[in-house]
Amino acid sequence: MSWLWGAILFWLGAWALNARLAGSRFAGRKVVRFFVPALFGVTLLVLWEGIVRGLGVPGVILPPPSAIWETITGAVPVLWGDFVQTIVKGALSGYVIGCGAAFLTAVAIDRSPFLQRGLLPVGNFVAALPIVGIAPILVMWFGFDWQSKAAVVVVMVFFPVLVNTVAGLAATERMQRDLMATYSASYWQTLFKLRLPAAMPFVFNGLKIATTLALIGAIVAEFFGSPIRGMGFRISTEVGRLALDMVWAEIAVAAVAGSAFYGLVAATEKAVTFWHPSQRGQK
Repeated sequence: MSWLWGAILFWLGAWALNARLAGSRFAGRKVVRFFVPALFGVTLLVLWEGIVRGLGVPGVILPPPSAIWETITGAVPVLWGDFVQTIVKGALSGYVIGCGAAFLTAVAIDRSPFLQRGLLPVGNFVAALPIVGIAPILVMWFGFDWQSKAAVVVVMVFFPVLVNTVAGLAATERMQRDLMATYSASYWQTLFKLRLPAAMPFVFNGLKIATTLALIGAIVAEFFGSPIRGMGFRISTEVGRLALDMVWAEIAVAAVAGSAFYGLVAATEKAVTFWHPSQRGQK
């Protein structure tokens, strides 16, 4: 039980340190804002390790973080191949195609009241369809390789980005649009100089939502058919073999990739919408 009590003591000490840092005069500094969540994450891993080892939890139920890390370091080529197949080929390609198509469709809807009344209700209906119903159909249509996973991602990310972009294009005030009209600005001049910059916070909100949906769609789609590589294929296969350490290794890689993907989009948003009130005061 020494593992368990050691982990609990570490957790209590880390909790006290985090509470003190969060309430100190240094709480607003960038180093402290990074250190507090990092220490919290390390504390969870230590507590996880201590509980599993202290209570003797079998590895087929919940492996300790040390065993997962050992699997990651020992299976780098396999994990890298799965990462390229699922994230790079399936998720990223589908993300780019789906978000790009959604943006262009939003501009077309903004130009056409007919599309606005006819396409958006259909889009809400398609967005409500469960992925477990769409994925098998698209796998049959596009084959078992990454193309079918990209197609699933396109369907999943298209409508969140579309709805947010349409809402963003309508976010400008009438007085602002009237001012552009007094300058004899055309539709495209008004779009690029007024409405599109004002829509950027909405667009990036949709893009950030789509990062998570893209990873989920690519991984889940592989459960319904894939070549002998990919994160979804590996997870479903290793679960059948009770190799939970490999399953958690794939989950860890997916979590890190998803966080990095989201962070990249958030950093781009900060650079593009630096003028927006939501970005003020952030260092």
